[in-house]
Amino acid sequence: MTSPLRLGIAGLGTVGVGVVRIIQQQADLLELRTGRRIEISAVSARTRDKDRGVDLSDYAWEDDPVDLARRDDIDLFVELMGGDAGPAKESTEAALAAGKDVVTANKAMLAHHGQALAETAEAAGRVIRYEAAVAGGIPVMKALTEGLAGNEISRVMGVMNGTCNYILTQMQATRQGYDALFAEADKLGYLEADPNLDVGGIDAGHKLSLLASVAFGTQVDFEAVALEGIQSVTLEDIDAAADMGYRIKLLGVAQITGRGLEQRMSPCLVPANSPLGQLEGGTNMVVIEGDSVGQIVLRGAGAGEGPTASAVLSDVIDIARGLRLPTFGQPATTLRRARAATAAVPAPYYLRMQLLDKPGALAKVAAVLGDAGVSIDRMRQYGHADTSAPVLIVTHKVTRTALDEALEAMETTSVVEGTPVAIRIEEVD
Repeated sequence: MTSPLRLGIAGLGTVGVGVVRIIQQQADLLELRTGRRIEISAVSARTRDKDRGVDLSDYAWEDDPVDLARRDDIDLFVELMGGDAGPAKESTEAALAAGKDVVTANKAMLAHHGQALAETAEAAGRVIRYEAAVAGGIPVMKALTEGLAGNEISRVMGVMNGTCNYILTQMQATRQGYDALFAEADKLGYLEADPNLDVGGIDAGHKLSLLASVAFGTQVDFEAVALEGIQSVTLEDIDAAADMGYRIKLLGVAQITGRGLEQRMSPCLVPANSPLGQLEGGTNMVVIEGDSVGQIVLRGAGAGEGPTASAVLSDVIDIARGLRLPTFGQPATTLRRARAATAAVPAPYYLRMQLLDKPGALAKVAAVLGDAGVSIDRMRQYGHADTSAPVLIVTHKVTRTALDEALEAMETTSVVEGTPVAIRIEEVD
């Protein structure tokens, strides 16, 4: 008879409790699908006596997750604490040293320490699985490492932070500004303890760096991800984008270019009728483009107890079945250190500026753009205020360097009020 797979779970927040609940409720089904009983031997969390809505009385308790990781009665260490260092990293390293496999939902830890952890695990004959770390319940890591393993990936992109997508879509639906929707998201519990992880693009940037590593066979390089959050997006931008057939999304894009590996997480305009443009609320979407398969679109819940716990269990089930893959899709020692792209590939841009009501104002702006090599595709002017009027410009493809040169020169024209807003237009199907 096959021995059970014994788990030690560190972290009993929303996701940890979800994992316990699935194992308790679906034990027989899991055994049928894996050929092994999946059991929980011990757990660990910061607070021992808290009522979590699940019965933990049958499991041993460890106050220190490192002690949990070293227990002889666990085969698989499930790390659900979070944090890029501290107890999460220490207990993961302890588990690998003790000969345990690891399942984690910790994108920050892997984004900062993934290469070293992968090399440690593979040298010891252990595996690290992390489906739940990227896009919640969407099985995107499995898609890349298994279903699309025969493809050369050309681009990975997506909306990978549900909080940001919720704020941006609610701005359009409710006519409320960013500050009001930020407060609402906070009240609903959508924001991290450090909100900048969400609205600053850091959380989604962690996920993008992991996707890029698997997609392109490169070492994880979160430091090379160009980050820009959604804090500067206004209701005026939301409306203007919609008027031109676009929607604004916090979009992550990773691709190999002649300039190197491009990784960026920033607000972008996407066509309103595209799958990304139609994405509502807290839902995530990842788009993968491969040479043989073409384009694959994966859509689903990016967070929450059920979806994220489901992703954790998918990794547990694979290990129970005996599936053992390198952490990033190929041996960690073969992952190359990619040259970070010095600039993003050229793209059209949306510009919004407030022009003073002076003769020749538009001509001065057009001249500045032309001198920097920025070509205007279309322009719109909206109703005047007392002394100025909002003007929208969509450029032809241009490098961000040339655009920044033009924006800097506009400060000397004496016809632009305030700082112009520039948002990239991403070409997606």
